[in-house]
Amino acid sequence: MTKSEVAKKIYELSHITGEFKLRSGQISNEYFDKYLFEAVPEVLSEIAKIMGGLIPEGTELIAGLEMGGIPVVTAISLQTGMQAAFVRKKAKEYGTCKLAEGADVEGKHVLIIEDVVTTGGAIIDGVRELRKKGAIIDTVLCVIQRSEKATDILAEHDLKLVPAFTMEYIKAEAGVAE
Repeated sequence: MTKSEVAKKIYELSHITGEFKLRSGQISNEYFDKYLFEAVPEVLSEIAKIMGGLIPEGTELIAGLEMGGIPVVTAISLQTGMQAAFVRKKAKEYGTCKLAEGADVEGKHVLIIEDVVTTGGAIIDGVRELRKKGAIIDTVLCVIQRSEKATDILAEHDLKLVPAFTMEYIKAEAGVAE
């Protein structure tokens, strides 16, 4: 599939309308239900191919944020052969009590993988905790950048946002006017 075809498929599978409260607290009349495109192996595989080509040089490890980033980071890991870490919203309170499962992040150049980014709040929280664990993080790779302001918000935390797709691009490829 071409990038344009993947964008159309993402729209077709996951764009829904109604009234939705976003993690940021904002209310939106449209929503991309990422689990709907993440659940389709053919589409997730194509997204992983696109995102794999966007991984910055020097990246030692990719880390997906709970929960939507987990299937994406797994697919990218399978495509690229890179080790992955799976980052919880908070460290579990039993067993190993880890925040990040899978590959060890300490001292590694870690690329954060996320699904849909509006303001980056969950990313900032996760990065803050991973940096405390010794991870070196300067870039976030996402499937869909929902809002342009996420770039500036993340930059305030020394993070560069690299989207595979923007909402505007997806809508344009799907033939939907803004």
